[in-house]
Amino acid sequence: MYRFFEQLTTRITAPFIKPENRHSKVWECSCGQSIFFRNSQCLACQSALGYWPERNVLSALDAGPEVGTWQLHSDPEAGLFRRCANLDTPAACNWMVPAASGVGALCIACNLNRTIPDLTVPENPENWRKVETAKRRLVAQLINLGLPVVSKFEDEQTGLAFDFVGVDLQGNAPTTGHANGLVTLDIKEADDAHREKVRVQMREPYRTLLGHFRHEVGHYYWDRLIANTHWQEDCRRLFGDETQSYADALQRHYDQGAPLDWQQSHVSAYATMHPWEDWAETWAHYLHMMDAVDTALGFGMSAKEMDFDYTPFPLDTLYDPEHSSGPAFLSFVNAWIELAGMLNELSRSMGQPDFYPFVLPPAVIAKLHFIHVVVQEAGGRADDVLQV
Repeated sequence: MYRFFEQLTTRITAPFIKPENRHSKVWECSCGQSIFFRNSQCLACQSALGYWPERNVLSALDAGPEVGTWQLHSDPEAGLFRRCANLDTPAACNWMVPAASGVGALCIACNLNRTIPDLTVPENPENWRKVETAKRRLVAQLINLGLPVVSKFEDEQTGLAFDFVGVDLQGNAPTTGHANGLVTLDIKEADDAHREKVRVQMREPYRTLLGHFRHEVGHYYWDRLIANTHWQEDCRRLFGDETQSYADALQRHYDQGAPLDWQQSHVSAYATMHPWEDWAETWAHYLHMMDAVDTALGFGMSAKEMDFDYTPFPLDTLYDPEHSSGPAFLSFVNAWIELAGMLNELSRSMGQPDFYPFVLPPAVIAKLHFIHVVVQEAGGRADDVLQV
């Protein structure tokens, strides 16, 4: 199995060659048509499609020996599967579960739901579909990085769960946030007009469902990977002392705003509010960058031939310049900055806001590298996320 950043560096520097077995966001149906992460049916041949998270593969499905069972056309030896019970709900889940799970089983992503929105509210079926689409992309990325994804139904103390809710009986809107592994999301965040209105009110350059999820699970993984571990002191050195009062920091942030020089040390203005928010914001950007570079390279997109005047970051920018991942991580970061520059110009050419409206100063690069090293040590598959 290739190591992730060794392989990523190769893909960044080499001309694009379509691999036979690619680890990306685009796969191939049995008919030869390109198929994509969220597809449940091939538009060319109408074959049923299913995503198997364990191997990060989307495949055409062949009927199994029993009604309701399926085999992956791309890997018949993988065993028998059933389609997630949420396939025929507004969630429209295209993930697969082992056939032994039984009829009506939910996949690993859907099993994280503690509360789904009230589907009798006319707009909620569509809102729930949007939310689940974003959440599945998040969960697939976490699994591919090798991070533990455990439902609270399996482990109440350390598991992860989601509440997708609207206003309560008293008319109070829920607050999006994280507490002890439970991520709460106001279902109205799935409404594009509402989310844009809030973005403007909050003076945010960027606000998406996927961004919410990546930020909130950052808080969850701080609890799982940093708290009371050997990483905690280095984390404090980079992000600040998280023991300071969160309530006081929140009030100060909304009263005074971010420091004028925040762009020298933080990835966003909100990241200045408290060390926990700095970690969660930087964590979200790490996931953004990983997913976007992987997807772009999977499509043969690269800005390395462009004449950008970006000065590459040197090794001493990193959290640990001596770490074995250093050179490859810098290649990844520098490729991301070039790619973001290219995509920003494409967005501007369509009259759209910048694709990536952020600046990454050296202090943030060090924080990103720290997160990368923590994820690498977490024990999963961060070293072999990309297979070519």
